[in-house]
Amino acid sequence: MDKPPISSTLKIEEFIKNLKEDELIYLNHLIVERIKLIHKARSIEKMKEFNIGDRVYFNLEGKKVYGRIIRMNRKTISIKTDEGGRWNVSPALVKRIEE
Repeated sequence: MDKPPISSTLKIEEFIKNLKEDELIYLNHLIVERIKLIHKARSIEKMKEFNIGDRVYFNLEGKKVYGRIIRMNRKTISIKTDEGGRWNVSPALVKRIEE
């Protein structure tokens, strides 16, 4: 991520210092929504790397859990583990196993 020039950052900081509480709350809402949108876009891009049936793994408490993708959800990937369990995992945490 590229940082804005220092002069821009200082202008933003000065702008924020002059806002009233209700304006700060509104600005916070805008920032939070923007961050959610960025995370959602990143998750969608990551989901494109996987297909139903792919062999994958994810880490759980320091151990690799192996399984197969059984469903692509809106925000998560459903994985049936080799041990018979079922997990919904963020695509950012899933790694494909090349077969």
